[in-house]
Amino acid sequence: MSKLKELLTQKILVLDGAMGTMLQRYQFSEEDFQGERFKNWEIPVKGNNDLLSLTQPKAIAEVHKKYFEAGADIVETNTFSGTTIAMADYKMEHLVDELNYESARIAKEVAQKITLENPEKPRFVAGAMGPTNKTASISPDVNNPGFRAISFDELRTAYKQQALALLKGGVDILLVETVFDTLNAKAALFAIEEIKEEQQIDIPVMLSGTITDASGRTLSGQTAEAFLISISHIPLLSVGFNCALGAKQLTPHLEVLANRTSAGVSAYPNAGLPNAFGEYDETPEEMAGQIEEYLQKNLVNIIGGCCGTTPEHIKAIANVAAKYSPRKLEAPQLI
Repeated sequence: MSKLKELLTQKILVLDGAMGTMLQRYQFSEEDFQGERFKNWEIPVKGNNDLLSLTQPKAIAEVHKKYFEAGADIVETNTFSGTTIAMADYKMEHLVDELNYESARIAKEVAQKITLENPEKPRFVAGAMGPTNKTASISPDVNNPGFRAISFDELRTAYKQQALALLKGGVDILLVETVFDTLNAKAALFAIEEIKEEQQIDIPVMLSGTITDASGRTLSGQTAEAFLISISHIPLLSVGFNCALGAKQLTPHLEVLANRTSAGVSAYPNAGLPNAFGEYDETPEEMAGQIEEYLQKNLVNIIGGCCGTTPEHIKAIANVAAKYSPRKLEAPQLI
């Protein structure tokens, strides 16, 4: 924790880009996803990217390596859907401990190897904890607004299991990301606080929400300021936004955070907005040019990329970030 906090005052840390975008390049088939171990699984597993940490570990390690070589200080584990809640879609809830442990171990092994080659630039691993595919705040049934598909306690239990396995695998940070429902995030943060208390550890925690559209709100209806206020009781290494929007559209929401928190501010936007085919067209140079506005305005401490970003994007972003000083970590001047 102390090492990361110290680094945040010295430089803008660079986060990696999209794991999913990189894995698409491999064009893995259903058989590739299954591997020998899950051959003839009862339902299709293609699309379960987390499973590739078990069936295609070399590809996962290769993606991490490419992002580190592009200039990333931090890579995220391949565990975006690594909870029993999300894995239920593939009837693989029993694999959650192994999936998270192996994903963390693979990323940590690559980070340690790259750090040994250049000890002046230590590399870190963030355990990715995605939002799950259920929401604690919104009913999935329009005819029954009071119905909930999941409870706070079910989310807490699932997140605790994931966090414990990630920590066992060697992550340096826990990253609760792509938060569209703050109640889900609170369950994850509560679980992490339980672990910190039980194990007497102080693991750094990053939190990243997602503004879902031009309304400037999360899916559960919060503005950037409301989102920040509702999680401000938790000690965080950083708070920020990722996904859904491109760099340009994210700027005003980052300004809100930067002016109102003493924690670090992170941002890892998409490579622009998706085109009619759901693909991202923004070039590394275009994206880095937009992100430079964050740096000129002194808005961020951690910067990276989400959907559509590649090592080429991260390299361009890292080159721009190296020219600027990080945002100061100090208490905001409230009016």
